[in-house]
Amino acid sequence: MARFIRHPLVERQLLRIKVAWDWTVAKLVGLFLHYAKKLPPEKSTSAAERLGRRLAPIMPRTSLARRNITAAFPEKSKAEVDEIVRGVWGNVGRTIAEYVFLDRLFDFDVENPDAGRIEVTGIEHFVHLRESGKPVVLFTAHTGNWEILPIAAAAYELNVTALFRPPNNPYLAKRVLKARRTAMGHLVPSRAGAAWALARTLEQNEAVGLLADQAFTKGPRVTFMGREASANPLAANLARQFNCDIHPARCVRLPGGKFRLELHGAIDLPKKADGTLDVVATTQKIADITESWVREYPEQWLWLHDRWKLKGPPPTKWSR
Repeated sequence: MARFIRHPLVERQLLRIKVAWDWTVAKLVGLFLHYAKKLPPEKSTSAAERLGRRLAPIMPRTSLARRNITAAFPEKSKAEVDEIVRGVWGNVGRTIAEYVFLDRLFDFDVENPDAGRIEVTGIEHFVHLRESGKPVVLFTAHTGNWEILPIAAAAYELNVTALFRPPNNPYLAKRVLKARRTAMGHLVPSRAGAAWALARTLEQNEAVGLLADQAFTKGPRVTFMGREASANPLAANLARQFNCDIHPARCVRLPGGKFRLELHGAIDLPKKADGTLDVVATTQKIADITESWVREYPEQWLWLHDRWKLKGPPPTKWSR
């Protein structure tokens, strides 16, 4: 059977089906965003959340999300797990609808901080990083609407080069990239050479932003949500190479379509006996911070990926 599937004629047909499916999905998403843009942001995103919650039981990754949540929270009942799953899809629906409003979402006014949909904590850190003229690494996770954080940095004139992973769907990736470029600074796709691009940014004494909650099969093993997982050591490696600070940042959804953006002070970086930064221990510390965010607002994290999928033993480099 496997030999039949690998036959060139079969593979070409499967490729055509995949291309047609990707094109169809991208068109449907584009149609959804087109009509979403015609509504006020509050009505559009609320409707998208309701739709996401309603469709949650039939979505293809719901079973994976349910398994992940059950493993992370064994004490929760099935009803509680199902409610988190609905919240996850509601958050996804809102985030997708908010793509067409990225330029308008950040309405924070320093003189009147309670007037808009955004509240910001850690403004002093934004100001310090902007005025320090030093390289810095910022990390966040797929919580709330993680796309707003670079917009907030730009609003405080903090130039952040963000590493992002494009969707696997090439048609959808093109649309998403176009939406992100309207409101953010520089973007670096997560592919070969990305680390070099970020290194060049730090060499220019600027900031880089990373999503630190994704699996990285070639990275060190850490404990995340009580289970072993592979992690990306890029943030720690960059901090070691450029002797710079690492700051956590996150977005939290609040009732009424509002957000709280948090920029925290630099974390204490674990050191080895020789005084150099301990990459594995730092990566674990980043995972611990991310876990605390997920446990506080589990329905706002993206449980739809197999974060704990491990293939084989840890790479020899990290097992040492």
